[in-house]
Amino acid sequence: MNKILVMQSDFGLVDGAVSAMYGVALGICEDLKIFDITHEIPPYDIFEASYRLVQTVEYWPKGTVFVSVVDPGVGSNRKSVVVLTADGHYIVTPDNGTLTHVKKDVGITQIREIEESRHRRPDTEASYTFHGRDVFANVGAKLAGGLISFEEVGPLLPTEGIVTLPTTETVVEKDRVIGSIDVLDVRFGSLWTSIDRASFQSLGFSYGERLEVSIYNHSTLVYQNSIIYGRSFADVMIGGALVYVNSLYRIGIAINQGSFAKAYNIGVGQQWKVAFRKL
Repeated sequence: MNKILVMQSDFGLVDGAVSAMYGVALGICEDLKIFDITHEIPPYDIFEASYRLVQTVEYWPKGTVFVSVVDPGVGSNRKSVVVLTADGHYIVTPDNGTLTHVKKDVGITQIREIEESRHRRPDTEASYTFHGRDVFANVGAKLAGGLISFEEVGPLLPTEGIVTLPTTETVVEKDRVIGSIDVLDVRFGSLWTSIDRASFQSLGFSYGERLEVSIYNHSTLVYQNSIIYGRSFADVMIGGALVYVNSLYRIGIAINQGSFAKAYNIGVGQQWKVAFRKL
C-alpha cells in the first residue's frame, strides 16, 4: 500500500465529524497521507457520491485507498464493504449504491464484507450512527497503512451482488441523441449529462455549428434553444451558452462565466432529460 487515504462524505465541515475521521485514521497510522475528494456531497445523495468517485479515482496512484461515506442507512442491515477496482484502487464504503459508476465505468474485481467484530474501532459497539468514524475510517487506515491486507478485511462477496442505482442509457436516434442531466459542475452551474462523447459524435456534430438543445423535467419541456457546440467556454462571448465535452468525456451545457442551472432553474436526476438535435 502507498499510505494514501482519500475521503469523501456528506458531512460538511461545520462540525467535528470529518476531523474525527482524520483523528481515527492517524491514530491507526501516523504516516498516512490523507486527502479529500469532497465533504460537500448533498446530504443523503448516494448518486452524487458515486459520480464523484468515478470522477476522481482513476487519477490517483495504484493502491490508493478511498473512504466514501454517504450513508442514509447507517446502522441498518446494509453491508460495509471494501472493493478492489480493475485499476488497482480500494474503496471502503457502505454497499448502498455508492459503487454504481465505478462498477459500470471502471470495473470491480473483488468485494469483501468488512468483518466488524475484528475491524471496527474498539469500544464503539453501542454506537450505530457514525460508521464513518468507527468502521470506514478505521478500516481504511488499517488498509492504507499496511496493517491489514485486503484478504484480511473479511469474506468475499459476489461482485454481481453489488448494490447499484439506476443510470440513464444514451439513446441515439436518426437526428438526435438523448440522455439525462446527472450532476452539476457545482461551483459554476454547468450541466453534466449522461451522454458520452462517442454517442454524441456519432451524429456528426462539428465545432462551431448550432444544435437544438431541449431539456425536459419529466415530460414537461422547460428549455429549448439553439446553442453553439464549442471546444471551450471562450468560444462564446461572456453570458453566451455552449455545448461542450467535459473533463469526463461526457457532454455538458454551460454559460460562459455564468450558471446555466440557475439561469434556467434546471435540476439533476433521471427525470431531467436532455436531447441534442442537428438543425
